[in-house]
Amino acid sequence: MDLSTLIGIALGLFAVFGGAALEGLHMSALIQPTAAIIVLGGTSAATIVSFPLPVLMAAVKDLKKVFMPPKEDPEAVIKNIINYAAKARRNGLISLEQEAQTVKDSFTKKGISLVVDGIDPQKLRETMEIELTSFESHGKHSAEVFEAAGGFAPTIGIIGAVLGLIHVMSNLSDPSKLGGGIAVAFVATIYGLMTANIFCIPFGTKLKIRLKEELLQKEMVIEGLIAIQNGENPHFIEQKLRAYLHDGGEKKGK
Repeated sequence: MDLSTLIGIALGLFAVFGGAALEGLHMSALIQPTAAIIVLGGTSAATIVSFPLPVLMAAVKDLKKVFMPPKEDPEAVIKNIINYAAKARRNGLISLEQEAQTVKDSFTKKGISLVVDGIDPQKLRETMEIELTSFESHGKHSAEVFEAAGGFAPTIGIIGAVLGLIHVMSNLSDPSKLGGGIAVAFVATIYGLMTANIFCIPFGTKLKIRLKEELLQKEMVIEGLIAIQNGENPHFIEQKLRAYLHDGGEKKGK
């Protein structure tokens, strides 16, 4: 599990509800099913209207990346590439055909297959970069879904607030109903802001970071496979990939 995601969500909820408790606000005042239905239902509806169904399904599937970091890290990618390079150096490129059958990552599998087929290195790069561009495009769509939801949620919260105030104004003659209407009005705004700023927008940001990490690893695969095809020394390939990883780390830090 990604601890930063869990800690961030827990800290955000604690800050809101803990701050309310310190102000003497009873927690039951913040639990308003009507406000939750308005905000969550309205935000979901607006998001569904905004994106095609396949994009929405992909975003839901990619949600696990917010909580679970990728299983394969850059060090594992380097190790695998070096193993491929050593095997190809000993037994020739055709010996990697078995690796293409066993590797789980479809991107790496396709790259190894192209190497085994003896495709020109330039053509290999062009083909793999097309795959990379397609992967990046789909990954960005998932982040955009959550960012869009984060933009809709506060506005839907305002709609909930207006509905609550309408309810209050229509029951001025009955003081017993004023409290509930006012509570829904303000709690709907809080729910909208919390949904956007504790969940949706941070989820979109985390997915963008995950995408950068995955793109970096796939770029390393491309460079490694081309180096293998060119018959470069495994040690030199390792140094090249580690330098590439260092450059990626600097980009992430900026």
